[in-house]
Amino acid sequence: MSASRLLLTSVAAALALTLAGCSSGGTEAASSTPSSTTFTTPGPDDKGGKNDPVTIGTVGASGDQWTIFTTLAEQAGIYVELVDFTDYQQPNPATTSGELDLNQFQHLLFLAKYNNDSGSDLTPIGSTAIYPLGLYSTLYTSVADIPDGAQITVPNDGTNQARALGVLASAGLITLKDGTRSLSAAPEDIDTAASTVTVTPVAADQTARSLDDATVAGAVINNDYVTDTGLEPQDALAQDDPSSDAARPFINIWVVQAKDKDNPLYLKLVEIAQTAQVEDALLAQSGGTGVLVHESAANLQSYLADVEDQLKG
Repeated sequence: MSASRLLLTSVAAALALTLAGCSSGGTEAASSTPSSTTFTTPGPDDKGGKNDPVTIGTVGASGDQWTIFTTLAEQAGIYVELVDFTDYQQPNPATTSGELDLNQFQHLLFLAKYNNDSGSDLTPIGSTAIYPLGLYSTLYTSVADIPDGAQITVPNDGTNQARALGVLASAGLITLKDGTRSLSAAPEDIDTAASTVTVTPVAADQTARSLDDATVAGAVINNDYVTDTGLEPQDALAQDDPSSDAARPFINIWVVQAKDKDNPLYLKLVEIAQTAQVEDALLAQSGGTGVLVHESAANLQSYLADVEDQLKG
């Protein structure tokens, strides 16, 4: 993990909010931008001030969207410290403990599983986009070329693993047993006799690197790690549909402790993140595959509760 302190100064004129709409899939909400009417530029010793910057955890802080975001935050007089993680398992515990004030790296399903498993109450206060999860290969150019018995790697964390198995099932490479719940599918739910490939779970940040192994025919790789393969997001052999209703649990979100869900400073940062400049860079970073989502905090919190209940099942 590396952290870089970004000194942000001065007060901006009002930020123009040109918010891009989201595709179909029931994820767009009218007038969903967080209100910042009570936001006050922090003083030096206030949270967000020079002596107490807002700490934000993410995966992939080198993306252009973060540079633009911090520039706009600078214009709003907010000091920010970005903490860049390589492991998806670290930012939520760091937010729960108070080491981070916010994080922005995960989707609703990932957060729901974390909250259920840890007893935490982390809460979404804003949305970014839905990113498709794709199957990639350096050996084959189509799903049809993947031979019977080939090995496919998938992320080993519960939520991304379940989603990855859904991608493989929709591509016709595996069949899930009757009664399998899509949000919690695991390798033991695969009907091996009816499937054409074998599945090997590995750490999410190792899926891309697994393609260096000549015995691995393909890997389901999270968007953050696709470029580690030398491939581009559009090179996916198969992927899920980010604009479908079923993609709602995969809305990526800004997350805080529950006690901070109405914090005007944090809502102001979400507002900044939803400006056109930041979102254009975010989409470019995704290779144009992302679908922007503008949901209210209240809707996101309701969706989270639904997903948590489904996982408890």
